[in-house]
Amino acid sequence: MATDAPPPQGGTGLIRTGHTTEEFVEVQESAEFGELRRAHRSFAFPLTVGFIAWYLLYVLLSNYAGGFMGTKVFGNINVALVLGLAQFATTFLIAWFYSRHAATQLDPKSEAIKSRLESDA
Repeated sequence: MATDAPPPQGGTGLIRTGHTTEEFVEVQESAEFGELRRAHRSFAFPLTVGFIAWYLLYVLLSNYAGGFMGTKVFGNINVALVLGLAQFATTFLIAWFYSRHAATQLDPKSEAIKSRLESDA
């Protein structure tokens, strides 16, 4: 079992990468890392809150607005089915949007931080 593994030897504060804890703390406290964190949070948090609100709206409408959700849009397709399928569509849209944001905004910043840390080694 993984819990039976002995603790690391030495107690030098070195992490497997060869960097000290102090080096990681220094990077974490840098303005560059703070900018990366802000870029991630300013994108992820509003999108998460918006999607949770959208999901809860769907659940609340399903529970308390049965007449509205049962309204036929065309044929046997009702509002509940359309909104339920829209949940899947928005999930994939958010995933695509985030991957695009990460590739253009987050990855270049994180690569710059990583390369700076590795060049100091």
